[in-house]
Amino acid sequence: MPVPISYYDDAGSLEDLATESAGNRSHNAPCAGSDAGTDEIARIRAAYERRCRELPPDFYDWDNPANYFLHVQTARACIGALARANRFPLNGKSILDVGCGAGVWLLEFAQWGAALLAGIDLDEARVERARQILPHADLRTGDARQLPWVGGSFDVVTQFVMFTSVLDPSVKRRIASEMVRVLAPGGIILWHDFRFDNPRNRDVRGIGAAEIRSLFPGFRVELQSVGLVPPLARWIVPKSWLAGLALEKLPFLRTHYVAAIRE
Repeated sequence: MPVPISYYDDAGSLEDLATESAGNRSHNAPCAGSDAGTDEIARIRAAYERRCRELPPDFYDWDNPANYFLHVQTARACIGALARANRFPLNGKSILDVGCGAGVWLLEFAQWGAALLAGIDLDEARVERARQILPHADLRTGDARQLPWVGGSFDVVTQFVMFTSVLDPSVKRRIASEMVRVLAPGGIILWHDFRFDNPRNRDVRGIGAAEIRSLFPGFRVELQSVGLVPPLARWIVPKSWLAGLALEKLPFLRTHYVAAIRE
């Protein structure tokens, strides 16, 4: 039986807990090993568990107009970024979503024409929900420092609010390197994440334009600021969707970047 999923069942980020270049692409993933990064993965797992306990169960439900608004506006920005890179629609393309959660964005990619869907997430329960709604997708539970696919496997590799949950710079670099490794020649990385810190949440850290570019050296990074401040969206959008659209036009009220990253 299909299971209901909510807006941020797919998200890798914990933002609301408180309110290699082509030449380095090999066909074998490096071993994650036992290192400081392992402690970081354990920290992220613990933060997810705390998030599940502390957030109301209906916090990200689809019947909250603000959640739907934020999702739609993100989708519009992602379609625009892909279109400007001549990558939309996704007809016949292979897609990997890193931090896929329960598969909300993989569902979108299927609607956009993707032929092969794959995803990985730390949370087995969310991956299992994704398997129920996407039975033909290649979905794995695991650590993005060691992606279980050969190099050059995917036309598009994505991440949605996952990197901001990673605080260790070496782990960020490792994940970015793995995303590049599995990207096919001529492929594109689609990025959506917070650009500001959340001062009330020590488990996340915003990622600015300079850091995004440093994670993908030798790649072109085309950035667009998007996303109305979530607490403001939750207050205004149930009253007026049009007011939410108007406020989102103000750059200082946009909290995220959508980025198209390609060689």
